[in-house]
Amino acid sequence: MAKLIYTAITSLDGYIEDRNGNFDWAMPDEEVHGYVNNLERGNGTFLLGRRMYQTMAVWEEIHVQSGHPEVMRDYAAIWHGGDKVVYSGTLDHATTERTRIERVFDPENVRRMKADSATDLSVGGAQLAGVALRAGLVDEIHLLISPVLVGGGKPALPEIDATRLELLGQRGFGNGVVHLHYAVRNS
Repeated sequence: MAKLIYTAITSLDGYIEDRNGNFDWAMPDEEVHGYVNNLERGNGTFLLGRRMYQTMAVWEEIHVQSGHPEVMRDYAAIWHGGDKVVYSGTLDHATTERTRIERVFDPENVRRMKADSATDLSVGGAQLAGVALRAGLVDEIHLLISPVLVGGGKPALPEIDATRLELLGQRGFGNGVVHLHYAVRNS
């Protein structure tokens, strides 16, 4: 069975966006970006909320543009090559290839997708990841912790019932970012 994986770049105090919705402090350098590319490379399907999808759709354009650094072109190819499922009650149409819109996040449908998939799935966006975590669907969490305190904003992890995690790996980077990789141990 495929795994559902949540990956987030977060501040040390646990936010993916500051109070103003900014995340420019989270922009990875080439080393971290390449590492994230390798984390995402095994995912064949990206599950996204509307806001995350609209933020990430730029990778579809980068895929066909020249002049970007290799690490960005590599991620654009990963993005372009994956299927995207966007959960939105308001989005009328997709602007990227290999994308379908679902009006409602259905945990049973995601369980079927995991069971039927030959590749892992990624859940993107803290809100959607929270729904998936509460439904017991997330198998692994990758947190890339940036050396910054933003003092508030959108949390990387939702309020949920106590959940056991098992540390699978950790790595530090030259720019101070730390990667923590956990398995979710659902009861």
